[in-house]
Formats: sequence, structure tokens, C-alpha cells
Amino acid sequence: MILENKLNITDQIELAKAEEKISKQKAKQLFDSGDIHQVEVGKFAGLSFIHAYLFGEIYPFAGQIRDVNIAKGNFRFAPVMYLEASLKHIDAMPQGNFEQIIEKYVEMNVAHPFREGNGRATRIWLDLMLKKEIRQVVDWNQVDKEEYLSAMQRSPIKDLEIKVLLKQALTDNIDDRALFMKGIDVSYYYEGYSEFKTEEL
Repeated sequence: MILENKLNITDQIELAKAEEKISKQKAKQLFDSGDIHQVEVGKFAGLSFIHAYLFGEIYPFAGQIRDVNIAKGNFRFAPVMYLEASLKHIDAMPQGNFEQIIEKYVEMNVAHPFREGNGRATRIWLDLMLKKEIRQVVDWNQVDKEEYLSAMQRSPIKDLEIKVLLKQALTDNIDDRALFMKGIDVSYYYEGYSEFKTEEL
């Protein structure tokens, strides 16, 4: 099933390419324009802002809480009926140290509030929390795709693995533009998108 989109694209491969290109251009703009400083750090409102910013030109549902239940493989994300309550709970979770921030990130991943593009928007949201609270960010280039995906899959039951994986990839280069652009590319690569380099768009 092809997601309803503002580009009126009816071919899945074409849509994936357009989505990658446009949303990477928007990720670049988010950083370069300084709009990233408008994000409410650690709140769903902030994540919604990021999501709408990245995908607003592509999907009518960008930034909006999904109204359908979704699953990935055998994993079912939070049911729609509990989603609002779940997001309120996440907003209230502490984010004062690395452990708390990753716990909050894991909970938001389980909530999966949007129809599409959750992982990519939420990784930016995670980095903004780390940057604000502990003055570090993840160098995503140091985080192996398969290790990351399997650790995230297990994180709702046991989050130690994802904590160890991300902790060893932390860097103090919190305002490094090249690191941010490369991080976007890696984040998209995790989801199977690697046609375009953000820096070149």
C-alpha cells in the first residue's frame, strides 16, 4: 500500500526516492537556518515539529499523531487508543542524565507516534536532548546498523544494550555541521535510504 502523499506519486520506489531527497534537504535546512533551536527539547511537541519540518512537503499527516495501529515485523507499537496517554507520560519522564535520556528515547520509539518517518525524526530529537542536558551527541557513524536495529528491537524489554552501544559513540562535537549531516545520512541508511548524500543536496 502506497502512503497518501502530496506529490501524487503512485510508485513506491519513486516515492521512496522523493521522500529521501526532500526530507534530507529539509534536515539540512533545519540545521543551517537555525530552526532547530525552536524545537522543544524532550517534548512530543518538539518531535512533532521536527517530523512536520522534514516530511511536511511530502505527507499530509506530517507531525500528526497516527490514527492507525502499526507494527514492524513481530513488534507492535503502542495502540492508537493509548497513544495520547503514552505521549503525556513520555513528556513527563526525566531527562537529566544519559540513562534517563535513552529511557525516554526507547519509550518514544515504542510509542511510534507517526505513520512513517519515526526513526529519522526521533534520532534528531534524541541528539537534541543529549546536547542540551549532557553537552554531547551521538556520532552515528560509529554505530553499526545491525547492532543498532537489534538493540532497539530488544530495548523495550532490556535497554542496557542500546545504552552501551550509544554511550561508546558519544562525542563533544555538539555543533559540528559535518557530523550532523553525516548523522542524517547514517540515520536514513538504517531505514534503507542511501541514494543521496545530505551534504550534496
